[in-house]
Amino acid sequence: MSVKLRLQRHGAKKRPFYRIVAADSRAPRDGRFLDILGTYNPLQDPIELRLKIDRVDYWLGNGAQMSDTVASLVRRVRRNPEILTPFQPKRTFTAKPAPKAEAAEAPKAEAPKAEAAPAVEAAPAEEAAPAEEAAPAEEKAEETTEG
Repeated sequence: MSVKLRLQRHGAKKRPFYRIVAADSRAPRDGRFLDILGTYNPLQDPIELRLKIDRVDYWLGNGAQMSDTVASLVRRVRRNPEILTPFQPKRTFTAKPAPKAEAAEAPKAEAPKAEAAPAVEAAPAEEAAPAEEAAPAEEKAEETTEG
């Protein structure tokens, strides 16, 4: 199986956006791939280029061949690493908001609890410290009985 590092086109008509992928040379351009190595958006000014250089080196070390365009992009990054756009962290999703029927009842029910909550919160903070001290003693006891 011959592996190629090449562009995979995404985006709308006349609005290209590319993924840089490692794919089997026999697979279609936008078809199956082995690894996503980065992205390339030529419409941004300056271009938006994200690339995992360590993964590119891995695939090149395993005998992969680069297409002309990918070779050009990698060459540009190696000459000037500052053109890379940093990767964004993956989004974290929060819980869905409560349905409207429950949301109307919730503030009424939470109001009395809000007054009692501060007294309850102070107690666990004091109890947490002795529990942490007791935990290492229990672990030592388990180690001595097992060993």
